[in-house]
Amino acid sequence: MTSKASSYHTLRQQGFRLLFDHNTAVGRRAETVWILVAMVSVLMLFFESGEYTVFSGIPDASNFFLWCEITFTVIFTLEYLLRLICTPTSERYPTSFFGVIDLVTILPLYIVMILPGITSTTELVVLLRLLRVLRVLRVLKLLRYMNEAGALWRSLLRARHKLTLFFGFVGILLCVFGGLMYAVEGGKDGFTTLAASVYWAVVTLTTVGYGDITPHTALGRILASILILVGYSIIAVPTGILTAYMSEELQRNRQRRSCSFCHRIGHEESANFCVECGNALPAIPGMSLKGKRSAQE
Repeated sequence: MTSKASSYHTLRQQGFRLLFDHNTAVGRRAETVWILVAMVSVLMLFFESGEYTVFSGIPDASNFFLWCEITFTVIFTLEYLLRLICTPTSERYPTSFFGVIDLVTILPLYIVMILPGITSTTELVVLLRLLRVLRVLRVLKLLRYMNEAGALWRSLLRARHKLTLFFGFVGILLCVFGGLMYAVEGGKDGFTTLAASVYWAVVTLTTVGYGDITPHTALGRILASILILVGYSIIAVPTGILTAYMSEELQRNRQRRSCSFCHRIGHEESANFCVECGNALPAIPGMSLKGKRSAQE
């Protein structure tokens, strides 16, 4: 291996520790920096939404928000390029969830720069607003630094079949009650279409009750009462399913923490020492997997 290739490999490893390895002191400091940058960028987006209302009296507000967006876009572009370079070849960062999020959140400014007429074309106002909203997705970047998010995601994947079955049943229930209410009310008092009746069923089943559409017949009110009671009965079902899988996931993680000296199990993920004998606990299996991959490249 030549000196240039060795230097490049060393730089890649250092970049990997800064961007992906949060178990070291340097990695945790870099993690804190990226979290703060992402939070400030999202906060500035909320301020920018009041550019023509709250900050209308400030003459340089538009330029200030523009330069803020340029700064954050440059920072996140550098982050994206560094992650592309430092990601191990065995992983596919560009097509991963966070890779897509990182790319989507930096595209809006470049699209506006390439197509400057988009800001003055009336027909493309909706597209311009969509580009602005895409930047709010930067808040999803924070999930990368939440270890518990992985357990939640794995729990959702394991519970997907039961959740799909539940929401399928709810969809059937909504269609049945929406159709019955459409027939009972005779297309009056807001129940003008089957879609509007199903919308009423959704609002009623979730016990939100906006009150914009209400039944006026005796039979319609009986159906509404039944649907409200059914909503109270089943609204906690997906919560119970997800809670059960989350408990299993957390218990599985505790079982993975076994003391090599006294073989005590059941330690928390954040524990560094055994509660029984006080010896240092080994790293959670899989936590250093990325580091091993980077070292093997």
